[in-house]
Amino acid sequence: MNNDRLKIKSMKLYNNVERIFNELREIGKSTSDTLLAEDLAKFDQLHYHGTDAIDISIKKLGINEKTKILDVGSGIGGPARYIANKTGAQITAIELQSDQHNLAKNLTKRCGLSNKVSHICGDILEYDFKDQTFDAVVSWLTLYHISDHEILLKKLYDLLNPNGFFYTEDITSRINLNEADLKEIEKEIYGKHLPYFDKYISNLEHNGFELVFSEDMSNSWTDFTKERIKQYNSEKERNIRVHGKEVVDSLNSFYNFVGQYFSNGKLGGIRVVAKKKYLNILSANFKLI
Repeated sequence: MNNDRLKIKSMKLYNNVERIFNELREIGKSTSDTLLAEDLAKFDQLHYHGTDAIDISIKKLGINEKTKILDVGSGIGGPARYIANKTGAQITAIELQSDQHNLAKNLTKRCGLSNKVSHICGDILEYDFKDQTFDAVVSWLTLYHISDHEILLKKLYDLLNPNGFFYTEDITSRINLNEADLKEIEKEIYGKHLPYFDKYISNLEHNGFELVFSEDMSNSWTDFTKERIKQYNSEKERNIRVHGKEVVDSLNSFYNFVGQYFSNGKLGGIRVVAKKKYLNILSANFKLI
């Protein structure tokens, strides 16, 4: 999977991750100052709708201080820190990219949350969790990077406790994408798994999960990505002063690509909650007899 670690960097959002320090300097924080999770919330949520989206997961999963959570593709740690800070839950955050992992670990320590959030740099498909299991697996805009969802879902199923929950917000296809689209999507956002909305759900059901809740996020995310472009452009001078032109041009290119593919109806999104079906082995054996 080392190849994936390199190729995923074609997605411009995942480069120049140290730009968060520029934002922190803007609010008077040095690279060593202690932080509050609230200080970071505007900068460390790299999915759509920021902490509002995380609040939805907390409510739907009933997360509290007793909940053990695995955050897959945890990035620079924003969702994990927010959940830990708000609920007291214990979170294991696994991230493939070493620069994001190292930054996440640094920020979590500075927020005083290292006792609640454990950061792992690794590939979810290959990492050995030993006998560790979780009450919930969560993920925001990550799983579409992984091509083999059969292997992925089996791994997540095995990592969940009986009746454990799976929550994700992920990218889907809205039309039958042609080869040129697929190549461009892979290059610009490292899109490797883009099923239709209904297929996404049926994949879960075929791999031992029971659907609890689903929502088509396509229209909401189209509006969000449009507004993000507008806001970023309106703050161009400020952003260049804070980050430099290279970083601003790179992010602007990324935001425009994503906005275009949502607006033209090619890409969409899903929010889904599923539950691990509890298989009663004795009952199953009895039926076989």
